[in-house]
Amino acid sequence: MDGNDKVALVVGASRGIGRQIAIDLAKNGYAVVVAAKSTSDARGVVPFPPDPNSPQSTISTVEREIVEAGGRATAIPVDVRDFAGVQALVDKTIEIYHRLDVLIFNSGAIWWASVEDTPMKRFQLLQRVNPEGLYGAVQAALPHLKARRGRIVVVSPPIYSRFFRGKTAYAVGKVGMSVLTVGLAMDFKRQGLADMAITSLWPAAAIQSAATQSHTSSDPSAASSLRKPNIFSDAVLAVLRAPAPVVSGQLFLDEDFLRSPEGGGVTDFSKYALVPGTEPRRIMPARLPDLSVEEQDDEGTRMDSAKGRKAKAKL
Repeated sequence: MDGNDKVALVVGASRGIGRQIAIDLAKNGYAVVVAAKSTSDARGVVPFPPDPNSPQSTISTVEREIVEAGGRATAIPVDVRDFAGVQALVDKTIEIYHRLDVLIFNSGAIWWASVEDTPMKRFQLLQRVNPEGLYGAVQAALPHLKARRGRIVVVSPPIYSRFFRGKTAYAVGKVGMSVLTVGLAMDFKRQGLADMAITSLWPAAAIQSAATQSHTSSDPSAASSLRKPNIFSDAVLAVLRAPAPVVSGQLFLDEDFLRSPEGGGVTDFSKYALVPGTEPRRIMPARLPDLSVEEQDDEGTRMDSAKGRKAKAKL
């Protein structure tokens, strides 16, 4: 899937990884709708462009960056906790560009603490922004993506037990997002939509972002453990170029997919190091568990609650 005349909606595009994805999609020919909560008067931002990990970076400044570089972009604010607002975002995208080919969901709330130290309100926020926000975006976008045999890329992790440690509330939501990736891919397969795909991506090594700034400001040497966000946007573009059956339902790490033949067979990752000459430590496992079972295709008696409800409605 190349970008010529295609339209991508990037949710969570104001800073860091999301901003980089939006900019690189535009460089590759996509018209990009950049969506997030933060807006500003981009005309008055000095210096420009702002630090991409600072509060001065908003969807308004990202739109300006793309347009001034010769690309096409529209900034539309959204709070992913509000499904009506998410639906309005997708409707506005279709009103402006008349199509939707790619949905990138990068929005995310972060809280890493024990269960005891995670208040109920914080837990609810994590779930509303992360899995619920994703589910709403997918629900709103799916009819338009089906019309174009489009793609979805979700920023969520592979599923393995170590990920739950010390951040259980966060993991509940993030792993739930990965479950949606695997489950929707199964829906596509059932529906004969072999040319559609949903894929999860996650960093193999830590990436510079607003979340890492507090650490590096107190310990500048920590920057040597970080990569630039363009490794992630390169992986997104590689996923979009790959055949749908190869990537659909997969929970990839950015580096591992880029190393694969389908991801371009990259072998030199030195250009992605934030500090030249360093080799950022891999924080993800070298091997991940296989979630499939021997009885994978045995569904038993298939149930469809939606079909049953439709039948009752006709009575």
